Amino acid sequence: MGNIVTNLKRFFSNKNTVTILGVILGLVVLFYGYNYRIDKAVEVITIPYAKTTINATSEITKDNVGSKTVLKSMVSNSDNLIDSLSKIINTSVPMCVTTGTSIPAGGFFYAEQIDYCTNISNNPLKNMPDGYKPVSLPVDLHKTYGNSMYPNDYIDLYARMETEDGKLIYGELIEKLPILDVRDNSGKSVFAVNGTTTTPAELLFAVPNYDVAGKNLYMLLSKAILLGDNVVELIPVPGNASYTTDPGETAVKSNYLMDLIEQYTVDVPDEQ
Repeated sequence: MGNIVTNLKRFFSNKNTVTILGVILGLVVLFYGYNYRIDKAVEVITIPYAKTTINATSEITKDNVGSKTVLKSMVSNSDNLIDSLSKIINTSVPMCVTTGTSIPAGGFFYAEQIDYCTNISNNPLKNMPDGYKPVSLPVDLHKTYGNSMYPNDYIDLYARMETEDGKLIYGELIEKLPILDVRDNSGKSVFAVNGTTTTPAELLFAVPNYDVAGKNLYMLLSKAILLGDNVVELIPVPGNASYTTDPGETAVKSNYLMDLIEQYTVDVPDEQ
């Protein structure tokens, strides 16, 4: 027994032996650590996705939802991602897409995009902020670039006018204006009519009915629309990608155009 202990002490006191054992231990740690990271990197989960585009207020059913296997690392940072089919279909109360959004074909579902159908209203004015008023801009398929403007998109409004001698006046009147809803000629949301898309007839906005940098956007837009296309034609123009990620504040872009519009109107004085 004594000889065994003595031999073990000699074995572990040998520097070469300690070095070799250290290298082996390090390789073992690296091997298991590498395998762990590889396993985590290739770990997959099955999540629901939209087979077809599901528009605002439309019910989510088994016919328009499928399951897709993806790498967990691709969606690990999405805390609000719906990760189970049972959370959106086969529930006691049907689930619908919330107002002002849509799930594109192939897209995943996120918590803020869905709710019980009984909780969803098709009236976008219901949540209009205090101090705001609705403005309806008449449009058609051409003016919306082939129905390419959606609720929550930010657009610019350009104005087309003419001088007394017939010369064209054209410029940006208002920038970064969010679309509240897109309606057809029956007053229904274009993207929420039995899951089908109809022809746009108006863009609905909610704009401040108070002075912003000395300008009342609600009054300005309302006057321009009431004057009609023969005096001033308002043309919506889609914003670029930064409008979605960092839209900024809605504002009057051209004081010159605003003053031209104001020349055709008379302000109603406040009654004391």
